[in-house]
Amino acid sequence: MLPEDVQELRSKLVKTGTTTIGLICKDGVILAADRQATAQYFVAHKKVEKIVPITDNVAVTTAGLVSDIQLISKLTKAELKLKKIRTKLKPTVKEAANLFATILYHNIRKFSPILGIAAFIVGGVDDKGFWLYDAAPDGAALEHKDYVSTGSGSILAYGVLESEYKPDLTIKDGVKLAIKALNTAMQRDVATGSGIDVVTITREGIKKVVEEELKQVLSIK
Repeated sequence: MLPEDVQELRSKLVKTGTTTIGLICKDGVILAADRQATAQYFVAHKKVEKIVPITDNVAVTTAGLVSDIQLISKLTKAELKLKKIRTKLKPTVKEAANLFATILYHNIRKFSPILGIAAFIVGGVDDKGFWLYDAAPDGAALEHKDYVSTGSGSILAYGVLESEYKPDLTIKDGVKLAIKALNTAMQRDVATGSGIDVVTITREGIKKVVEEELKQVLSIK
């Protein structure tokens, strides 16, 4: 059973509305998200970029309050750049995930009349392999060996992921599965919609799957 304060944070995050997904494949990591921003039952924006590159080899999906998401993403980018300059070493995915979690932890524990709520799925590749982490709004950083989903439509997405995910998925098949899971969430979750963005992270770097490719994968009209 989660503590009451953590349960409250997660419930508030769900109310903001979105669906984001992360998948580990045998040749990379896939991040996917819808494009719709909501304020309760109002669609505030239909073309939000919810997948943000942080370094050359790490990207995140975003959920929560836009102001917190933007600030935390900027801070994390800056800190990782400084670390690379100081150490001459490329930051690992775990270091990026821990930095996100640390900032989130301090964010919710500082006094403010407006509670900051944000969550990130951190995916990337480094010398040790392919990695996927969930940086939760309570400041926890959890590693996932297969898949993870956040947001109001995550329950629906998990139904698809649970039944169809396989550890030896290729990037191509992983993209299909991520789109299918998001499509399922979009059909039933009113806060999820307005299109899909998918990003792949491989040894060659971060690549956005263009809309024409998405349409070809599952014949999205």
